[in-house]
Amino acid sequence: MFVRQLKNRSGSTSVQIISKARGRYKVVRSFGSATTRQEIDRLVQKAQQEIDHQSKPPDLFPSESDQMIRSVLSTLSNSNIQTVGPEIIFGKIYDHIGFNKIGEELFRHLVISRIAFPLSKLKTIDYLSRYQGVSLEIDSVYRFLDKLNSRLKDQVEQIAFAHTLRVLEGKISVVFYDMTTLYFEASDEDDLRKTGFSKDGKHQQPQIFIGLLVGMGGYAIGYDIYEGNTYEGHTLIPFLEKISRKFSLDKPVVVADAGLLSNENMMALKENGYEYILGARLKSEPERIKKKILQTTFTDGSTISIARSEDTRLIVNYSSVRATKDEYNRRRGLMRLEKQIKAGRLTKSHINKRGYNKYLRLTGEITIDIDYEKYNYDHVWDGLKGYITNSRISNQEVMQNYKNLWFVEKAFRMSKTDLRIRPIYHRLRDRIEAHICIAFTAYCIYKDLERALYQAKSTLSLKKATEVTHNMYQITITLPASNHTESHLLKMDQEQQELYDIIQNNF
Repeated sequence: MFVRQLKNRSGSTSVQIISKARGRYKVVRSFGSATTRQEIDRLVQKAQQEIDHQSKPPDLFPSESDQMIRSVLSTLSNSNIQTVGPEIIFGKIYDHIGFNKIGEELFRHLVISRIAFPLSKLKTIDYLSRYQGVSLEIDSVYRFLDKLNSRLKDQVEQIAFAHTLRVLEGKISVVFYDMTTLYFEASDEDDLRKTGFSKDGKHQQPQIFIGLLVGMGGYAIGYDIYEGNTYEGHTLIPFLEKISRKFSLDKPVVVADAGLLSNENMMALKENGYEYILGARLKSEPERIKKKILQTTFTDGSTISIARSEDTRLIVNYSSVRATKDEYNRRRGLMRLEKQIKAGRLTKSHINKRGYNKYLRLTGEITIDIDYEKYNYDHVWDGLKGYITNSRISNQEVMQNYKNLWFVEKAFRMSKTDLRIRPIYHRLRDRIEAHICIAFTAYCIYKDLERALYQAKSTLSLKKATEVTHNMYQITITLPASNHTESHLLKMDQEQQELYDIIQNNF
């Protein structure tokens, strides 16, 4: 008998055991089909084991070693096997960054659990008990959360900043600041959770704001939490000054989106010695500037610079790809409004400047229709992107630095999706702040894992790397002869071994 790998029309490969008798081949057993090399090899190994088993005569008199092995196996239970992947992967990075200096074992468990199994605190306790053998009471966790933020936030930020400084080789010349909203399932407000403009579209639910500052590459520097009805433009200067004092940070170039654009912010940044790059709202610029922009004939990639004041300039860039996208988005927004009008779902409350609602208008007393003239006028702005700066760097450097603002946007996206920082079910302020602190720490670890995978040119995605840790096991046995207890990692598959090697070699 032998193992045959048969290519199928679908592109998959079937694995079979074949026997030959009297010149004819016969399929003894089929083990299924697979498309990846790893899965095919697994099926081949399984088939070969079956051939070896059938070709080997039965052992009527088991050896003493076999009997000993069976004796050991008979003593094993589920409690002897633990899922250790999250600890040996994320725990290793946790220690490398320096979070082990915090010295709180429960904090470590909550952070690693947030990465591996981002669940509620109650389900986290169940995970720790079932897979890590750590027994906790929910009340003890809540008591810990009540004190976590006041005791640990400063230390967490100090460790994160020191690590970012090491990664960026001691130089933080550009920082990126942005805010996002996190909503709550509960509908009632308090002194922290307020209804306000939601970036998640959850305008009726109480929320909080999180301000996040990162360096080049998205490496964390610090964060802060604000009431849900805070105007984000009022957070920038106090936050920067707080971070600068805390870390003795020199005046870096500050990059932020148009949500923080205001004359008040620009004046405050200038007075405090900061250079800045802010996203511009071209349609809100003074008439003289808008006229100059619209009189310019742009081609793909062309850029102009216009003086806004003595020390600031407006840089405007045109992209044909951006123009196509802008036109598509406007058309899609218009079609949505037309559909809603036809269905009679729009009311006076929808007459606002949010998104494509700006194309709505009231005709008569109760009729809502679309201002197509306004819609058509917006076409002249398709493809144009503006940047306001008081720095002396080149236009290209300004645009490139602003493009890197996606680092902080990606940080929020990773936190909201992969780490599931939202929605938040906590009600008490201390626990909300503790939840954010845990998620911030988890993000730092997640970011370092991303860096290690990139440097190793691994094909593993962050999500896949997290998933493969779920099935990395350790077995603990007591040797019968010596009565000595030992723990051993079970043999890993190819992806698990690749991840394990990357972590061992980089941290």
